[in-house]
Amino acid sequence: MDLILRTEELDGWAVVKVTGDVDVASAPRLRTHVVSVVAGGQPNVVIDLEGVDFLDSTGLGVVIGALKRTRSQGGDLRLVCTRSAVQRLFELTGLDRTIPLHASAGEAIAADAPS
Repeated sequence: MDLILRTEELDGWAVVKVTGDVDVASAPRLRTHVVSVVAGGQPNVVIDLEGVDFLDSTGLGVVIGALKRTRSQGGDLRLVCTRSAVQRLFELTGLDRTIPLHASAGEAIAADAPS
């Protein structure tokens, strides 16, 4: 499935809605998109993975890179993910402890920043 990226503003955050598979072929598009959002002056980003059926290690690398980029600009990264297959990947790698997973963009934005 082709990767579809849409960005919306919500309460001062850029919400990047991702639909499709995030794999070695498509992950660079997500990386470029997030980089452009942050470079455009928005360091607070929510990546909404609700439309993602598959995420591989390259996709995980993009998420980690996005976290570093947003924090280096004084912002933060939050994730929306309730799909069990994708959620399990974050749990197996321990990334869910670094970047907590939320049920919605509103919940992600309202959450306290991780310590």
